[in-house]
Amino acid sequence: MVGTAVRVEKLTKVYGVGSAPVTALDSVDAAFGRGTFTAVMGPSGSGKSTLLQTAAGLDRPSSGQVFIGDTDLTRMSETKLTELRRTRVGFVFQAFNLIGALTVEENIVLPLRLSGAPADRAWLAQVVDRVGLGDRLRHRPAALSGGQQQRVAIARALATRPEVIFCDEPTGALDSRTAADVLTLLRAVVDEQGQTVVMVTHDPVAASYADRVMVLADGRVVADMPQPGAARIAEHLASLDRRAAR
Repeated sequence: MVGTAVRVEKLTKVYGVGSAPVTALDSVDAAFGRGTFTAVMGPSGSGKSTLLQTAAGLDRPSSGQVFIGDTDLTRMSETKLTELRRTRVGFVFQAFNLIGALTVEENIVLPLRLSGAPADRAWLAQVVDRVGLGDRLRHRPAALSGGQQQRVAIARALATRPEVIFCDEPTGALDSRTAADVLTLLRAVVDEQGQTVVMVTHDPVAASYADRVMVLADGRVVADMPQPGAARIAEHLASLDRRAAR
């Protein structure tokens, strides 16, 4: 697909003040095309989760700009930013973040209820079919496996037809077989629905499902690799670890 779903320009995030501030992002430039799947990787403390949170509008940058489509998030009020997150952005997290008192169906349509948007029943039926939850809609999260709960989270992220889905370690709490099922599903929503996925992960196998792997270290982009494969990703990360240990 043509166009850019998300871009950041000179993105900087500094935590703390005084004599020991921490620069989590150091003037990062990056763009994520529509209909693509990008994995963001790097050592602990490299800035990858901060990049995800600022690009998704969950956190304000110290300086620089963030765009969803042509909309500059850094110029938006908190109210407008909340509206944007509910309608144009989807989130999938390691902890699933489902509401235990709601059924699967109620969890999936929650973003629509919060935004006051009408439900597109045909689209929701397609989403439910895609994630394989048609026979679980009346169940509550506690009755589901971890993999099924993550599928609910993905369906919830898709409910509003967002321009981009941000995923923060979506397979970190799953066994390898279940993780592969979830990653295959994310790959499919890119290939078949034309969604844009930006995923933070520490796992080279998970990253190999992506079209592109962006590697951060010390708050900067140090590598940007198209479809490098798990072995090359692991080798690159190991070289960063060796460099940091010197």
